[in-house]
Amino acid sequence: MDYTIKESDWKKFKTKIADWQENYMDRLCKEYIVLLSQDKSSADRFWELEKRIQKDKRCIGVTCEMRRSVMLQNLLGLLDEKVIRIEDLDDFSDELKAWVKMVIRA
Repeated sequence: MDYTIKESDWKKFKTKIADWQENYMDRLCKEYIVLLSQDKSSADRFWELEKRIQKDKRCIGVTCEMRRSVMLQNLLGLLDEKVIRIEDLDDFSDELKAWVKMVIRA
């Protein structure tokens, strides 16, 4: 099943991505607080946090390439990284939702 990105879906994606990323980074910050609150040495906590941030900053939920041509890959990545849920796509076209559901079930 092919899907060509509709202008309406692209516009919705552009308006929603900032909130999705903000919510995801808020969740990451809370996880970092837990990490920093562990009963470990300061050095261990620092280096564990640094390693975690290096990994997290490569996630689509943090750095998302804003090009229409990669929007579908971005959506799949956001779903895979648990930045968004399938319900977050409710406002998008039925065709896009069907395509995403087909791809994630394949």
